Amino acid sequence: MNDLAPDAGAAMWFWGQSMGKIYLDHASSMPVDPRVLDFVTSNLKSGFGNPSSLHSMGLEAKRVIEDAREKVARLINAENEDCIIFTSGATESNNLAIKGTALRNMGKGKKVAASAIEHISVLNSMKELLKSGFELGIIPVDSTGVVDIEILNDVLTEDTPLTSIMYANNEIGTIEPIRELSGIVHEKGLYLHVDATAAAGRIPIDVQKDGIDLLTLSSNDMYGPQGAGALYIKPGVKLQPILLGGGQERGLRSGTENLFAILGMGEAAKIMKSEMKQESERLKEIRDKLIEEILKVEEAYLTGHPSQRLPHHASFRFSRIEGESILLNMDMKYNIQVSTGSACSSKTLEPSHVLLAIGLKHEEAHGSMVLTLGRSNNIGEIPLVTRAVKETVERLRGISPL
Repeated sequence: MNDLAPDAGAAMWFWGQSMGKIYLDHASSMPVDPRVLDFVTSNLKSGFGNPSSLHSMGLEAKRVIEDAREKVARLINAENEDCIIFTSGATESNNLAIKGTALRNMGKGKKVAASAIEHISVLNSMKELLKSGFELGIIPVDSTGVVDIEILNDVLTEDTPLTSIMYANNEIGTIEPIRELSGIVHEKGLYLHVDATAAAGRIPIDVQKDGIDLLTLSSNDMYGPQGAGALYIKPGVKLQPILLGGGQERGLRSGTENLFAILGMGEAAKIMKSEMKQESERLKEIRDKLIEEILKVEEAYLTGHPSQRLPHHASFRFSRIEGESILLNMDMKYNIQVSTGSACSSKTLEPSHVLLAIGLKHEEAHGSMVLTLGRSNNIGEIPLVTRAVKETVERLRGISPL
């Protein structure tokens, strides 16, 4: 039971949120939008065919997949729907983009580059290429997480077929100047891959104006079902498949399509595009107030860029306490779910590579807390969250040997 009752009339409760629970970990997992669920359910009632089958049931399944492909293409202003390849999620999209592009274009060079704060699926895919004789260049970032443009200029050569820089970071919320970085990559190297998992649906993305060659998307990070992702591939970019089989998805991603998740991803992308501006402005107001109030806690610091950050993202570090203890205390005592970094890296007790990359010491990186807002959150929750954070930090510091 939450021992912090909401002020009467201050807090409203929305779908995806149980009474008393405040979910602030939308970067790790998001509820499926009920409108998405209704759309998928109603569409699948009349058909369950395999999109590769030539009979009427198969053709209907193929039609709804192509409809979803068009919706995803519109979200990022892709040249056409054929630029979209459906995958099982962002991790697979990142693997396909990096290994598929680097190996297909290795005749043009065997160097790849990535920013130091990329998702672990990007960095590990690039490290895997080292076994095939590739060289990996890591581009450092400044203390707010912005890529160092001078070093990017120095690292890239005409022997670098692929560079990967994320649109925005999921741990510190910093938005990268992708359009400017794209110009450098194309002047010095070949292709730019952008992981937009954290940014898609939150801020406008235009792959044509931004000069992006490959772009990763995730269904669940847009209120769609888990189990689907997409990779945008600019017309003319060559890559080879890493998953072989029957040749689905233009031969680049074999395997029977996940009809349920793909339909949901398409509808989620459509809704995110139509509601992005209004929802981002609403969440930005909550975010800014959260940051203002939590920074009043003694020895609390904002991580990431103070202004060029995702509208739903607030991240902090606290001296002399551990992030895991913050997470558990907030959950067990206040029924508030927060994160202490990327969920994909939480199985290790190592400090976040993102926080180390922005210059934090190991002991500083261990005391992080990440709050990511969603549709279920409202401004009336701020007093509850900030009071819970303040009491948690004071309690943990009281028993900390640090």
